[in-house]
Amino acid sequence: MRQGFRVPDFADPAAAKAAVRDRLLAERRRLPARRLADNAARVQATLRQRLDDLLAGPPAAAGASAGASTAAPVVAAYVPVEPEPGGADLPESLRRALPRGTRLLLPVLRDDLDLDWARYTGTLVPARRGLREPPGPRLGTDAVAGAALLVVPAVAVDRRGVRLGRGGGSYDRALARAAPDARIVALLHDGELRAEDLPTEPHDRRVGAAITPAAGLVRLS
Repeated sequence: MRQGFRVPDFADPAAAKAAVRDRLLAERRRLPARRLADNAARVQATLRQRLDDLLAGPPAAAGASAGASTAAPVVAAYVPVEPEPGGADLPESLRRALPRGTRLLLPVLRDDLDLDWARYTGTLVPARRGLREPPGPRLGTDAVAGAALLVVPAVAVDRRGVRLGRGGGSYDRALARAAPDARIVALLHDGELRAEDLPTEPHDRRVGAAITPAAGLVRLS
């Protein structure tokens, strides 16, 4: 079990974030391949089992994304790169579990590190920075506004729903465009759902739930 640690008491929240991020990413890099595979399988299983709960209620701005059909529900997710939680086959696992007709969008990294989006239909191609992305038409940065559910990466999340990312700002910008009532769930390894408060800045959008291998789906304040 990972040992707890105190968040650095920096007046600069960006510096505090960097200190916490560096420590947790170092812990991720030490996870053995077998543990990563087991974590991915457990997180995926929880996500599939709890999809009905996560999608329950009125869809958030359904059909609001660029080029989206108003009749098709939209879910946005990501393509994990090891050792990120969820496993490399997360998009396919999610696609097969989603209700018929749901449009699954995956991110496409732009030169400015913002996120464009494309529909995932079962194919991914190599992209910059070792990423993979759908080869289909780009739907624009605002496509995420039509998603009722967003499955997002995180380095850590606290019990208030404060999310710590990798520091590039890609998901800060994407989440700012999400509908106010969109459900946002972060995928984590064990030990990354923190009991102590994480540093936060005014632009940070909180998540409503997290999934860890051991705890499953945890609703957050």
